[in-house]
Amino acid sequence: LADLWWIYSKPVPVDGRELWTLFLQCSCITAVIGGLFYNWMFASLEYSWHLSVAVAVSFSLLLLLTLLLVHPARCVFSMIMPTLGTKQGRKLLFSTCIMIAVVNITPNIMSNLKIILEIIKCICKNSSDSLLNSTALLGKVSWEFGDAIQENIYPIYKPMNGHFRFSLVQDRSLIYEKMHLAGEKISREFLSVEVLVKDSIRVANRLAAGFLMLYLCFESTWYLKNYLTNLRFDNFYITKKLERLATDRKATHLLVGSSKKLIRPTGLKLSWEEVVLCLVKAMLVTLALLLLLVVVAMDHFAFSVADTAVRRAGQFSAVPITLGIKYKVSANMVIMRFMLKLTGLPSQEFLLGDFDRTYHHHLILSSARCSISPPSAPNPSVLLAVGLLFCILYITVFLETYARRLCRKIAASFFPAWEEERVLYLYRKLSRRHSKE
Repeated sequence: LADLWWIYSKPVPVDGRELWTLFLQCSCITAVIGGLFYNWMFASLEYSWHLSVAVAVSFSLLLLLTLLLVHPARCVFSMIMPTLGTKQGRKLLFSTCIMIAVVNITPNIMSNLKIILEIIKCICKNSSDSLLNSTALLGKVSWEFGDAIQENIYPIYKPMNGHFRFSLVQDRSLIYEKMHLAGEKISREFLSVEVLVKDSIRVANRLAAGFLMLYLCFESTWYLKNYLTNLRFDNFYITKKLERLATDRKATHLLVGSSKKLIRPTGLKLSWEEVVLCLVKAMLVTLALLLLLVVVAMDHFAFSVADTAVRRAGQFSAVPITLGIKYKVSANMVIMRFMLKLTGLPSQEFLLGDFDRTYHHHLILSSARCSISPPSAPNPSVLLAVGLLFCILYITVFLETYARRLCRKIAASFFPAWEEERVLYLYRKLSRRHSKE
């Protein structure tokens, strides 16, 4: 492995064997990166498969030529891997979490809301059917009531026609058509909102992902540029070369006296400033996790409401409607009333008709007769994927410092002569500080 890394980090291969080894290394790297790049474009960013294949193949060929011919480009590319453990890598993981939520959680919420609307639509249809049936009952009541009026025992008091003119709704298709159009309009509005939200977040996520990838390359290039031009940049590590130099010049006390300010790149020691910075970044990750948990909670709440509505809407009891009619007609004839007054007897009313009936009807609000698909439960695999991604995010918060140290070690292996200059500069700086003290 050390020999392979030495060939990979050398500016120019010295013979054909090293050239073929370098070509095989770059080919394996570009094949793996090309496959990951295709999967990222097709599965995460939701590009078409032929576009993903074309871009991945073109990117792999360009990357192969760049790694094979440009020595600093190999260094920058090698530093991109540990840079994924820094804030730029966290941004890419955040982008992936957002895309998972958009593709899986948001449509599930909209689907459960549609089921609730379907239940409301079904209940309205059943209640309208029951209400229209109640109009038929009213027609029957009016006709029987008219017959009762016609059945007076005295023909002189019988009306010409005792039946009421009660208009019934016979054509229900118009009502059903209006209800169907209203339901279709609501469904179209929900679908348009869902498509708009998904497309907007998809485009924003693609732009953010492209920007983050470019910025990832820029940050690695910026680190290498500062490493090659500024001797003081990221130069506070007790490396083996610094220890060897201090031992050769018999100045090991410089490293012991400055142990609080210098850090071993292979050690686990973190300075107080690095610990505070890690805690602040962990709080930001926690804030993002809480926001995503709100979306997950909305998904569970929508499913709970839809599931309860499906189970309870079919169990609604019918609403009883009772219609009672009491009708009584009596008459006081003028002659009979005059004769009774002469004789001193009390006047008496003559009963002409009596109608007392009660009618019963039930208004049905249940949706048991409707075919409604069951609500879709939250996908546990999505929650597992998001949970794993956030675990990686928390890990990268504390690994960011070590990732930066690894970047420095990679740059030092690619440019060993410049690393000697940096070690010599740090040694002189420690010597001057020790002399002043």
